[in-house]
Amino acid sequence: PQELCPRPQFIVDGATRTDICQGALGDCWLLAAIASLTLNETLLHRVVPHGQSFQQGYAGIFHFQIWQFGEWLDVVVDDFLPTKDGKLLFVHSAEGSEFWSALLEKAYAKVNGCYEALSGGSTSEGFEDFTGGVTEWFDLRRPPADLYQIILKALERGSLLGCSIDITSAFDMEAVTFKKLVKGHAYSVTGARQVQYRGQALELIRMRNPWGEVEWTGAWSDGSAEWHALEPALRQQLMVKMEDGEFWMSFRDFLREFTRLEICNLTPDALQSRKFRKWNTQLYDGTWRRGSTAGGCRNYPATFWINPQFKIQLEEVDDDRDEDGGREPGCSFLLALMQKHRRRERRYGKDMETIGFAVYERFPPSRQYVGKSGVHLKREFFLANASRARSEQFINLREVSTRFRLPPGEYIVVPSTFEPNKEGDFVLRVFSEKRAGTEAGPGYQNSRIFPQKVLSESEIDENFKQLFKQLAGPDLEISVTELQTILNRIIAKHKDLRTKGFSTESCRSMVNLMDKDGNGKLGLVEFNILWNRIRNYLSIFRKFDLDKSGSISAYELRLALEAAGYRLNKKLHELLITRYAEPDLALDFDSFVCCLVRLETMFR
Repeated sequence: PQELCPRPQFIVDGATRTDICQGALGDCWLLAAIASLTLNETLLHRVVPHGQSFQQGYAGIFHFQIWQFGEWLDVVVDDFLPTKDGKLLFVHSAEGSEFWSALLEKAYAKVNGCYEALSGGSTSEGFEDFTGGVTEWFDLRRPPADLYQIILKALERGSLLGCSIDITSAFDMEAVTFKKLVKGHAYSVTGARQVQYRGQALELIRMRNPWGEVEWTGAWSDGSAEWHALEPALRQQLMVKMEDGEFWMSFRDFLREFTRLEICNLTPDALQSRKFRKWNTQLYDGTWRRGSTAGGCRNYPATFWINPQFKIQLEEVDDDRDEDGGREPGCSFLLALMQKHRRRERRYGKDMETIGFAVYERFPPSRQYVGKSGVHLKREFFLANASRARSEQFINLREVSTRFRLPPGEYIVVPSTFEPNKEGDFVLRVFSEKRAGTEAGPGYQNSRIFPQKVLSESEIDENFKQLFKQLAGPDLEISVTELQTILNRIIAKHKDLRTKGFSTESCRSMVNLMDKDGNGKLGLVEFNILWNRIRNYLSIFRKFDLDKSGSISAYELRLALEAAGYRLNKKLHELLITRYAEPDLALDFDSFVCCLVRLETMFR
């Protein structure tokens, strides 16, 4: 900044929305959020802490606080800023010597990896990262009847508001309409006022274009004839004369011209409700991993059940039963599903996944699941039960949120990507009006469900003893190489099994597992135990090879392992898929046996 002007200032006369003018970067969505932030001083100073300056205590660095997926990060940046021809390249203040907005943009770029990652987005993203709040969307083509009251209440409560005009094709991006509105561009809503106009009440709304220029030229624009019909004092108070990007328009024109409104609530109080409520909040981290927890939406019934599952216990009904006129008792809660770090990963060719969620009541006819902790519901449950509620749509935004009101009971939330095998990390936030129990699932620890039976030498069948003598040779013990030869000969006879054969390393693991006397070879009893286990594993493998392809799907591994006696947590399950599944997410028989041998070694 010292190279751009003689006396740079961090903030001049307080931070205002006119301090934010867009530069060469397509981050109007972020700048609209920063502009809205300046309307609430408390919020602003959380993000832009007091006491920073280019004079007193100056050290060439500035710090900002930005919310990311459930926690506030303190982000420190130096004051080197990108310029071209001696001017700031990106966001700048109309007041040329003021730099807080440019430095905040740099801090946000640092959190997301680079400036380029900020190109294109939704204002709600910026809103949430500056407040930790939760966003609700309104389609202005189908607005609720009381939308203007909702907007007034939101502004009064310090909520942040943004709006935009949807584009129908790439050619529309930032195209300017006949009356100077910009399509596919984020505006902030900065005010609303009801006035008397020609003897009738008229609703007005004030907006701002983060470009700092290009304003609406229709009714109620700067200097339009409609202002002359107002009382002079009111006209003086409301009228915006400068070309600063800010303008008024009638609410009717607003609904006609704009297509989307987003409101970020600092607490997810229903904006329609007449009472300020304190909500209870819970936050859960989760992952979608290819082959183990990325099952796609309900359109994919074979894999939907493997998605992460979260339990919500709704216990206490809302107080205001009749606010909407004698409704049934119910529990209000809001679910918000947010995918993590997608902007940061854009440089690797990744972008926002299409995400959503479904909510199921946990009441199968036998009621065997109710009240049980850590139950991961299986495919049969989802085939037999319809969802009680779901996100309004699956969409490729960072966050999808929906408000619900359901009767007391136990519910399962299943967040998912639209298609299976799409990887990502997410955070699920649950806001409930009254006390609600929540639990991440499956909550069970790694465990062996049943022990294996071991026969003594006298109990072993005579035919097996004869077979062992033929295989083991004169020393009556089976070495690692002998075991490899035996297993690969046997497996070669099973033409229906897909296999690459057992490796020396796999056979060494089996010998180490069964070798009780430590001589590195298997005696009769030890070989008998291994033989019976492999036969058991083969029958389980065939049972879960549903398409008879000679391999089992990674999606079926969880059920196959439970059949073999292992109940594992999500993390261990993901690791096993990564280690033993082929690129096509299938497990060969030898990989399946090696996986079970490794588990057996762990649980000894």
